[in-house]
Amino acid sequence: MGLLSKKDLKLITDPLADNNPITIQVLGICSALAITAELKASIVMSVAVLFVMGLGNLTISLMRNIIPSKIRIIAQLIVVATLVIIVDLVLKAFAYELSKTLSVFVGLIITNCIIMGRFEAFALANGPLRSFIDGIGNALGYALILIIVGFFRELLGSGSLLGFKVLGDSIEKTGVYAYGYENNGFMLLAPMALITVGIIIWVQRSRNEALIEDN
Repeated sequence: MGLLSKKDLKLITDPLADNNPITIQVLGICSALAITAELKASIVMSVAVLFVMGLGNLTISLMRNIIPSKIRIIAQLIVVATLVIIVDLVLKAFAYELSKTLSVFVGLIITNCIIMGRFEAFALANGPLRSFIDGIGNALGYALILIIVGFFRELLGSGSLLGFKVLGDSIEKTGVYAYGYENNGFMLLAPMALITVGIIIWVQRSRNEALIEDN
């Protein structure tokens, strides 16, 4: 018998596919548009949300029986704000330049709809282990989209990945640039992030017509 039951495993697998928080639930989309011009920023933001959602869901679940219903939103905000402050301080201590790139978007994790939604819809009604798994699953679903978008935006917009040139040198005209390829600067602009997310949504619904909403 595995460590996780089929029911618990679905808490991880569903957000990766047919219940993705960004492409299906359309939550947390702002950061997907704002910080995905570089793959490194996408990965760091994904790790930050993974930390906040996993521990946040766990904490709210442990406190669910002692939080008065009238102040539950305030309690949730205190928990997520504390975790976000920890992330922000760690980034400033060990990756200061990247922390400046992410700028206010780390702080905006506090109001990320995915996190607050899982606190309210799941952690307040389930035990600590299932809540932790749910937080990890939804964070991985969020991370998957950020990394895909960041991968294509940096690759096609800068010809690099994680800062390393993978398509050749655009100045010396090596690699694909020798055949006339030019970086698409439009990929580095926010509208292209929206278009990329839109393409992912289209692919998902093409593979599974059950996801197509009725008019």
